[in-house]
Amino acid sequence: MLELRRNPAPVTTATPAEVAAAVAAAPKVGFVSLGCPKALVDSEQILTQLRAEGYQTAKSYDGADLVIVNTCGFIDAAVQESLDAIGEALAENGKVIVTGCLGAKKDAAGEDIITKVHPKVLAVTGPHAMAEVMESVHLHLPMTHNPFIDLMPDHGVKLTPKHYAYLKISEGCNHRCSFCIIPSMRGDLVSRPIHDVLKEAENLFKAGVKELLVISQDTSAYGVDVKFRTGFWNGRPIKTHMTQLTEALGQLARQYDAWVRLHYVYPYPHVDQVIPLMGDGHVLPYLDIPMQHAHPDVLKRMKRPASGEKNLDRILAWRAMNPDLTIRSTFIAGFPGETEAEFEYLLEFLKEAQIDRLGCFAYSPVEGATANLLANPVPEAVREERRARVMLLQEEISLKRLQAKVGKTIRVLIDEVTPREAIGRSSADAPEIDGVVHIKRSLIPGKAKLAVGQFADVVVTKADAHDLWASVV
Repeated sequence: MLELRRNPAPVTTATPAEVAAAVAAAPKVGFVSLGCPKALVDSEQILTQLRAEGYQTAKSYDGADLVIVNTCGFIDAAVQESLDAIGEALAENGKVIVTGCLGAKKDAAGEDIITKVHPKVLAVTGPHAMAEVMESVHLHLPMTHNPFIDLMPDHGVKLTPKHYAYLKISEGCNHRCSFCIIPSMRGDLVSRPIHDVLKEAENLFKAGVKELLVISQDTSAYGVDVKFRTGFWNGRPIKTHMTQLTEALGQLARQYDAWVRLHYVYPYPHVDQVIPLMGDGHVLPYLDIPMQHAHPDVLKRMKRPASGEKNLDRILAWRAMNPDLTIRSTFIAGFPGETEAEFEYLLEFLKEAQIDRLGCFAYSPVEGATANLLANPVPEAVREERRARVMLLQEEISLKRLQAKVGKTIRVLIDEVTPREAIGRSSADAPEIDGVVHIKRSLIPGKAKLAVGQFADVVVTKADAHDLWASVV
């Protein structure tokens, strides 16, 4: 446990050699982070606490005194990847603590999946369990306080590049979608106090972050669990609500010339109030909406909170308010009971909705999900064939929408610079899941050099179904 001091510690000075020796002697922890951005934030919080207590991070298994593996357990492929990562860490290092969603998952007999496969792990916790992880670290790799190295920047340790970061605003979910077991692993919705969220955002902007990606299981439901109670930020009242939070984040981003991007937004009516906030280039005209299907009967079997018809009407209304709006979504093909007519309905929906960025997955049974009990499961070959048909249609839609940008000037955030080109992302491109913009580097003397983490205005010269090509204005 951490010791809380009532009196400030005496000021300690140290020579560079003493600091270097302290760092070299500090216990080293290896870290493997798997899964979604929400799990990545959990990893960042654990690493921040480790660094605050003086632990160092190791870049290899053999350089670590202990390894932490943050797991994913959502679908079978993720479970296997997590189990393989644990096995590799045990083989290469031997001292392994496991955390994350797989840690909360049981098999059909009610037994812990991880310890059944890997009984030699030191400890297992579920997701969002920093305190429990740290207790295990203290037990198996105790740390002696060292004033030379117990220092931590306000924004903590980040696993993303320094110019963008994820901001998790809540934990858990109140929905009980029949294909999902996340609530059983992460619990019901728990919203972070709004002043904590805004303080973290401010610290990240101060540290040089140029893009803040807001994440949760259900961003639109932020504050529902606390009845949208009023908090305070910089001496003024502000409700714990998605709309007020987005407005405040936009104001912060404007001060630091940065972007705010919204993920996992369910299409509730109050999202209509967020669209007008996207007009100044700081709250990006981008919504990541996990729709999963369009047919009302399939959505009912999925126990989703919205119907396909309302989603289409809402998308059309949003685009009328902001024609530059980019919509990303995910869909499931071959859900149990899905008929050919219901699937064709989904295809027609996609033709009308013109989703900009789309991912489609063939339904995969997840152990513990109630969807496994539904009648008329779709054969695997049909599931895969339907997924391929969705993606083939999406190629056509995406190509058309991206080619419409040729000749236009857009703002991009630079992620990478090579001798031949720079690679950036526009407001339509979230990192790692969407496309990129390939920018021809100028050889003209006097032209500004492109640098990672900076914005640039570029003219689009070419497009395919995924990416854009451009030159600097």
